[in-house]
Amino acid sequence: MRGQERRGKGGIMAHEDTHTEEQQEVKVVSTEKGGLLGPDEPLRREGMDWFTLRVASNKESIVRETLLRKVQIENMTHLVGRILVPTEKTKTIKGGKQKVVETKMYPGYVFVEMRLEPDGRIPQDVFFLIKETTGVGDFVGTAGRPTPMKEHEIEKLHLDSRKPEDEPMIKLVFAKGEHVTIKEGPFQGYEGTVDELLPEKGLVRVLVTIFGRQAPIELEEWQLGKADGT
Repeated sequence: MRGQERRGKGGIMAHEDTHTEEQQEVKVVSTEKGGLLGPDEPLRREGMDWFTLRVASNKESIVRETLLRKVQIENMTHLVGRILVPTEKTKTIKGGKQKVVETKMYPGYVFVEMRLEPDGRIPQDVFFLIKETTGVGDFVGTAGRPTPMKEHEIEKLHLDSRKPEDEPMIKLVFAKGEHVTIKEGPFQGYEGTVDELLPEKGLVRVLVTIFGRQAPIELEEWQLGKADGT
């Protein structure tokens, strides 16, 4: 997707993971409010392509619902197809209590499937229908010609818009080989290197030098911090 500053290695945009002390995270991708895609859904409908619409923060779902309603009322379903706002549910575990929070995977963006004019412009009726919707900014593109999403971005969007079949595992923010500091527990203050991730247990195995010898210690993620203090 051209023109965007936040990019992930394998997808559309990278979104920041937040980590709170004494907290574990379990992430579940869901789009119950953003348009659930079935496993047999085509990447794009015939004659249409996917485009990225910038919208006001925290207005993504409202914009989507409004646009879907207006498209139906104005009988423009042949010009505007699916509209998606992928979300994820984060289950936090702290002090033995669980809390589930739903957040937008791509805050400030709505993904719209549209049919453009032969010259690459948005059909005039569709342009005004979208632009007159409260909370809408501009499409990613130039001079009134929105830039179609690339194939791998569309594939990532579809994956983000499907509910996972398997039970989620605890998501660990550290990577193998990363230098970390132990913040809590009997080895508080020690530094070490991540040797192995154990997501099924919610643990991180860290190699720590104790009394001149390197020893593996299994710790919960909240007990660790990045060695650079971030």
